[in-house]
Amino acid sequence: MAVEEETKKVEPCAEAPAAEEENKKVESSAEAPAVEETECLKEMAEEKAIVAVEEPKPLEEVSSEKEKADDSTALGVVERVEEEKKLEGSINRDAVLARVATEKKLSFIRAWEENEKSKAENKAQKMLSAISVWENSQKATLEAELKKLEEQLEKKKADYLEKVKNQLAQIHKSADEKRATIEAQRGLDLLKAEETAAKHRATGSAPKKLLGCF
Repeated sequence: MAVEEETKKVEPCAEAPAAEEENKKVESSAEAPAVEETECLKEMAEEKAIVAVEEPKPLEEVSSEKEKADDSTALGVVERVEEEKKLEGSINRDAVLARVATEKKLSFIRAWEENEKSKAENKAQKMLSAISVWENSQKATLEAELKKLEEQLEKKKADYLEKVKNQLAQIHKSADEKRATIEAQRGLDLLKAEETAAKHRATGSAPKKLLGCF
């Protein structure tokens, strides 16, 4: 019994490959007509395509194709023009940006120049103002000294004039005193001469000496 069971188990294993081979043959036999049909369809499609190429196209199709070609050409021209416009726009934009940058630079240079000129003017004005202040100070100092000297000279002049006036007054006084003395002496001498002459007349005598000048 055990041997029979083993033989039964072995028989299905032996039959399985045979069944698979038969299935493969059936599938291959079924696939062969399908492959042939697809090849026939391809050949027919190629023949139709050749015939379609060889047959002349209607005028409507030709005109429509021309219109399509013209449209495509026009579209290409429009696209090229737009690209050129974009390129020109970018070039113009670059030129505008360059011009703006140049103007900014020139404006900066002008502002710097004006600032430097203003600084130079302010510096020169400060120096000129300092020179004017120094000049005025020196003039004021010298004028004060000159005024002081003039005052001193005026004082000295006044003192000298006063001294001279005093001297003149003293001289005039001395001269008056001397004149008064001389006049007094003359009066005395005249009186003495008169008295002596009267005495000689009275006595009848003559004077011993004549005038002293002889």
